[in-house]
Amino acid sequence: MTTVAALVPYLGGALAAGGVAVAATRRRELMVRWCVWALGVPLVTAAFWLGPPGIAVLAAMVGAVAVAEFGGLLRLGPVDRLVLGAAVVALVLTAWLAPGEVPRVAAAGALAIAGVPLLSGDAEHGLRRLGAGLLGLVWLGVLAGLVPSGALGLVLFVAVSVADITAYAAGRRLGGPRLSPLSPAKRWSGTLAGAATGVLTLAVLSCLTWQTAVAVAVGGPLGDLLESMVKRGARAKDAGRWLPGSGGLLDRIDSLLVALAVLLVLG
Repeated sequence: MTTVAALVPYLGGALAAGGVAVAATRRRELMVRWCVWALGVPLVTAAFWLGPPGIAVLAAMVGAVAVAEFGGLLRLGPVDRLVLGAAVVALVLTAWLAPGEVPRVAAAGALAIAGVPLLSGDAEHGLRRLGAGLLGLVWLGVLAGLVPSGALGLVLFVAVSVADITAYAAGRRLGGPRLSPLSPAKRWSGTLAGAATGVLTLAVLSCLTWQTAVAVAVGGPLGDLLESMVKRGARAKDAGRWLPGSGGLLDRIDSLLVALAVLLVLG
């Protein structure tokens, strides 16, 4: 198993190589996206370097932003978003401060989410609000799993990111059958190429097991499709517009969330 310190040269090298490649293309949108990565990767790495406290703070902040984007996509009201955000953040902090209480806090969060439409007597939209809230709790609450993961959580993020980039580039170049109607631009060729490079990344970083391989190769693409389904239902292209070149934060962590969920189930 690798350490955060051992990952730093790999991350720095990948950023440098990516910067050279992006500069060679002279495409502004790729340059903007690289700048976001150049700012974000050191911050994320520093949080993981600090261990559970740093990861918990990072995961709580990411969870709060992701809830805001998710709530916007599903048109949840302010109270629904507030309760969902509190439940996700509580799960993350519990994973840090009292890991044995995570199931209890998850159940309390689900009850609180259900209570909002029930107590408001919303017969017209209550079921939709309840379903959206519980989906958000399950989907975004998995961020709590990052807290005890240590360097493995960072490796998983790197591996699914490499797989995503490869899948996008290879799919456009190789073509072939579509992966799913949920995301017509994605191809099986790209998905398989992305899975291969993601697994190779795990091997290079000394974190390759059958569980991590399944998480990256299967969980990553499923996470991407899950967000595509949510966005299609909301008739939105991106989860947000505030992250230059990337849309929203949820657009960047969708693959990680389901990959992490798969790893937690298998681990």
